[in-house]
Amino acid sequence: MPTLFIFFGLRFYFYSEEHLPIHVHIQNADGKAKFNVDPEIELVYNKGLKPKDLKIAEKIIYENKEVIITRWNEYHSN
Repeated sequence: MPTLFIFFGLRFYFYSEEHLPIHVHIQNADGKAKFNVDPEIELVYNKGLKPKDLKIAEKIIYENKEVIITRWNEYHSN
């Protein structure tokens, strides 16, 4: 379960045997969520993250979309 990064107590990661579309999981002490990243950034589910944390997570995903896609492709191409 590779961790992409941790910002503001939010851990961004994906699982080693993932499926398309490209997406990222986010987790903190309050709960977890999943966002599709490509082709469009969209919330798939939220289980306990506070609205302010979802906004922060979405902003981080927008700012790092290319990094997430690159890391996903690198990891899953092996």
